[in-house]
Amino acid sequence: MTGVLDEDAGTVFVGGGGADHRQPQSLLLKYANRHGMIAGATGTGKTVTLQTLAESLSLAGVPVFLSDVKGDLAGLSQPGRADAPLHDAFQQRAEKIGLTLDYQSFPVTFWDVWGERGHPVRTTPAEMGPLLLSRLLDLTDVQEGVMNIAFRVADEQGLALLDLKDLQAMLVWVGQNATELSLQYGNVSTASVGAIQRALLILENQGGHNLFGEPALDLADIIRQDASGKGVINVLAADRLMASPRLYATFLLWLLSELFEQLPEIGDPDRPRIAFFFDESHLLFDDAPKALIEKVEQVARLIRSKGVSVWFISQNPDDIPEDILGQLGNRVQHALRAFTARDQKALRLAAQNYRPNPDFDIADAIRDVGTGEAVTSFLEAKGVPGMAQRTLIRPPFSRLGPILDTERQRVNAASPMALKYATRLERDSAQEILSRRAEEAALAGADGKEAASGDADLFDMDREEYRNARRYQPRRDAAEPAPKSRSRRSDTIAETFGKSLARQLGTRSGKALVRGVLGSLFRGR
Repeated sequence: MTGVLDEDAGTVFVGGGGADHRQPQSLLLKYANRHGMIAGATGTGKTVTLQTLAESLSLAGVPVFLSDVKGDLAGLSQPGRADAPLHDAFQQRAEKIGLTLDYQSFPVTFWDVWGERGHPVRTTPAEMGPLLLSRLLDLTDVQEGVMNIAFRVADEQGLALLDLKDLQAMLVWVGQNATELSLQYGNVSTASVGAIQRALLILENQGGHNLFGEPALDLADIIRQDASGKGVINVLAADRLMASPRLYATFLLWLLSELFEQLPEIGDPDRPRIAFFFDESHLLFDDAPKALIEKVEQVARLIRSKGVSVWFISQNPDDIPEDILGQLGNRVQHALRAFTARDQKALRLAAQNYRPNPDFDIADAIRDVGTGEAVTSFLEAKGVPGMAQRTLIRPPFSRLGPILDTERQRVNAASPMALKYATRLERDSAQEILSRRAEEAALAGADGKEAASGDADLFDMDREEYRNARRYQPRRDAAEPAPKSRSRRSDTIAETFGKSLARQLGTRSGKALVRGVLGSLFRGR
């Protein structure tokens, strides 16, 4: 084999298997959307495997979204070099598995919640929804109920929740009107409102205010190809984000749920529409309620038909709940250490996840494979699990390791996303509307009756703000066509404003906006 992509066979080369490592081990693009797993102890080669898979999918025209936990994956944007320290070792490995080592760079877009190492990536409380926010804030069931009431009232009254200040202002109003709201929506405790506000303050102090705002991330901007047909690799700078693991997990879960809600059904395509790599995936499931894990399992099963390939990366397969693990048909298992009784048990369980190979004992192989080698199993024709193979993973074509700040700055400056997301938008939303209502009530405060009527006017849907809000429709239904895969550099601030506004505002149709944790699964309930 000389190249990675075999268009005729519809495969990408992963590495060499067999006793002499000359037996090609390939991933069938048609079954890449059956999801996958990369597991192994620290230092066994998981990051390099992730990098080579991202390269291969990009060469096949598949966009990729991945999180860069250690800063190592930024090297995808730069070609490897013959004078690099590991060149000789990579050259020997390439010759051993029958691959031509073709150093090249890949189209990369850097994203960063803080907007420092990449383009700012934002969402809004309205897009994330009360369920995921409650997960992020670790709220109790009672507090989650109050959060749902705040969102319900905001939806019904056309109060856009676009950043943390909007949500905080909405909660203040809910607390002030707890008695009236309790009659219609159920008990609203001011103590619960206070607890939520404290949690929001902690989130804000941890940098959460950077995540919420406009323009919100448009999925069309991560599902793109470059001019040569390569899939764009979206790299989320997650080294700083990992200091807030719940924020990290919640953001990636939100992105997965957005893909699920917005992309239409396409059945079994010849290759994925986008590949999503969830590094340190155990953070998603740590202390997660059973209901959330069940919804992630549902999305893993259903999002396949929307052409989304999801890969979970973790140190040990038992970090991933068994029901979700059962959905992962493509597996790359690097070495597991068996120093303790628990490690030995985990090793045996990991071996049971593979189709046996009469040539070797899988448990022994998982324990003994060296760095850069793994036990692999990829789906074959008709979706049949492939026999386990000891595979020497191909070397990467792009640079291995981090890049210079100047190199990152050049990539960011040349990106078509720079103009669209650089400037934070501020527009009339819940905080501003509620602030004006309070000012009007204060002006009318000389007469207590007038002040009371000023509060009641919040629900007057003939007010100018609400008439304007009702001109916009809710977000597109999941059954509608997907957004175009390319973003126009010429998008103006006004266009961005309008798109974001149309996506956020709902109508008084008797139903709240569908959003949150896998929101489409709650449709019609």
